[in-house]
Amino acid sequence: MSDGNNGKISTANTMRERAGESRIKLWILLGARRLVVTGVIAFIFFASFIVAGAVLYPPLKAEIAKADTIETMFSTMIGANITGTTLVVTISQLVISQENGPLGDQRQRMSDAMDFRNFVGEMLGHTTPSDPSTFLKKIIDATETRANELRDSVSEIDELCEELDEFIDSLTGNADTVKDQLDGATFGTFNVLFAALDFNYSWKIFHVERMRDEYSDSLDDEQHRKFERLKTSLSMFGPAREHIKTLYFQWALIDLSQLILYAAIPALFVAGAMLAFVGSGTFTGTTLGVTDILWVVSGAFTVTLVPFMLLVSYILRIATVAKRTLAIGPLILRDSQR
Repeated sequence: MSDGNNGKISTANTMRERAGESRIKLWILLGARRLVVTGVIAFIFFASFIVAGAVLYPPLKAEIAKADTIETMFSTMIGANITGTTLVVTISQLVISQENGPLGDQRQRMSDAMDFRNFVGEMLGHTTPSDPSTFLKKIIDATETRANELRDSVSEIDELCEELDEFIDSLTGNADTVKDQLDGATFGTFNVLFAALDFNYSWKIFHVERMRDEYSDSLDDEQHRKFERLKTSLSMFGPAREHIKTLYFQWALIDLSQLILYAAIPALFVAGAMLAFVGSGTFTGTTLGVTDILWVVSGAFTVTLVPFMLLVSYILRIATVAKRTLAIGPLILRDSQR
């Protein structure tokens, strides 16, 4: 069933299919482990540097062999790494500072969290799960149950039944995909949030509102109530996902800070060693048709850039998620995000 101005009720079951993005692109931006992405970036940079020195610009081999070139490159990297490490410590402090505050603020945070938890518990009819993946799955289960209850209650309205059948088929397919992804997913990895991104609750809220308003004159009070119950369960998924997204961002930024601090130590050591021990006559041989000095400088320069590459890999994911979740509720910022 089509909606004249807003396309079909049913949508694809995953964010990648809805967005029409390349599987490889989304894997790099979201799905891949950040250390793997960092490793790939480092390898590409290292290989490109070797190619540039050995093939594209052969005089670069002679330039690299000069002591002043090495000194300029690695003295700059020492300053860059120290500055970057200091910045990372500042970022860590900002993230951690969000968790600190006076007793009154902490009590308010706890109160708000428990109010939402109690509301979800009333909706589910049992104790709210504490595990994030199970928590999201139960909200999706409640949404499916309420959608089927609504469909059973409007069986006498043929046109609405047709639209609800399409809506429920789309909801069920989307829900099954997301729940399969949530099975076994643990917080601390990206898997929980990645699965949550596939459930396009905003588009579903819009169609629940549209169908309720379009057939309002044909609905009795009980049917209106069931529409509202379905809308409420869908609406609960929004803040739940946003809360998990916020926690993941904090977790990822702390991980990033730790990894950059770990990587900064060998990066500074390598840069210092290159300044202190490597000169124009240190490496004079050739390996695989490439001068040894080019191998050494390329590898050392790549190592000194690892902290920056870690930053790039993590920010790629965080920025992509933030862009795709800018709006909360039934506000579709672009067609491909349905």
